[in-house]
Amino acid sequence: MVNTINRVPLHTDWRSNRRIEVATGQRIQRCASNPHEIDRRLRDLDREWDIERVLEANASALAFAGIAMASGGNRRWLLLPGLVTAFLFPHAVQGWCPPISLLRRMGIRTAREIEIERVALKLLRGDFDDTHAGGASFLADRALRAAKA
Repeated sequence: MVNTINRVPLHTDWRSNRRIEVATGQRIQRCASNPHEIDRRLRDLDREWDIERVLEANASALAFAGIAMASGGNRRWLLLPGLVTAFLFPHAVQGWCPPISLLRRMGIRTAREIEIERVALKLLRGDFDDTHAGGASFLADRALRAAKA
């Protein structure tokens, strides 16, 4: 079933998905070998833009540029925001649009792919080691905080 969690990878070439997965694994492995790097990598992940954010920022910049250029007198520039919105609609419905293929080849990840790396690094750092101490209520609280992190 296609949903918002898996729609971009399902509409991405398997080679691009695999490159992203391998690169993520290599970064986690590097941090496992150099635990002092984990905090820096987590900070990097906090600043990483996911594919939705990249797509939205680029689409709005292109649409704005088209409108700005059209206001200079050449109405043909209005084709640019029209094209951008035509690309965004299939992405909203299916999770695919032409720029997605290029962005994935560039290694731009989904929010879920970024979060998987974040959780793996936190596991390496030992953030979840004491989750079984303190009873069910404590465990539930820790699980909820870990999920939100």
